[in-house]
Amino acid sequence: MLLDGEAWQAKFRDFRTEAWRLETLPAYKVPQEVEEIQLFLAGERIDPRTYSNEYTEDLKRVRRVGKTKGRVHVVTRPLSSYLLFEFMYNLPHAQAGEDIRIMDVTDRHNPLAGVQDFWMLDRREVVLMNYESDGTQISREVHEGDTTPYVEYQRIALAESVPFEKYAKGLGM
Repeated sequence: MLLDGEAWQAKFRDFRTEAWRLETLPAYKVPQEVEEIQLFLAGERIDPRTYSNEYTEDLKRVRRVGKTKGRVHVVTRPLSSYLLFEFMYNLPHAQAGEDIRIMDVTDRHNPLAGVQDFWMLDRREVVLMNYESDGTQISREVHEGDTTPYVEYQRIALAESVPFEKYAKGLGM
């Protein structure tokens, strides 16, 4: 089953305890980000101490009601311009309550090679994120099978990653 619109939004409104994502691409083509990316490439930056938007406010709500939201992004250096842009927003998202981690596989084996992006909700439902090779989203699809492999992917990603703040500090950010 493909997800879009209200059905997709409901997944993030209705999860019980945890929404978690694995990100594997060096760049995502998101139409809503085009202008922000152009400004970033031109040198503009947000102030992470004061930045707030609908996403950060929702993260705060999620935390207030005892739920968690997190992700691990698998990366290789040199980081793409897109990742540097994304990293700029990671700090305010982390401050708002999202558990963001980075799994840098530059000089080592990637135990998640070949695993596609996905969201896992309450460890009982998986939504596969389908992308073109350039990061353009094709669709979101509810996985109809066993979620056990995805729980294991999450375990590996968490064990092999570091908190975003630690990774960013190592980059001098």
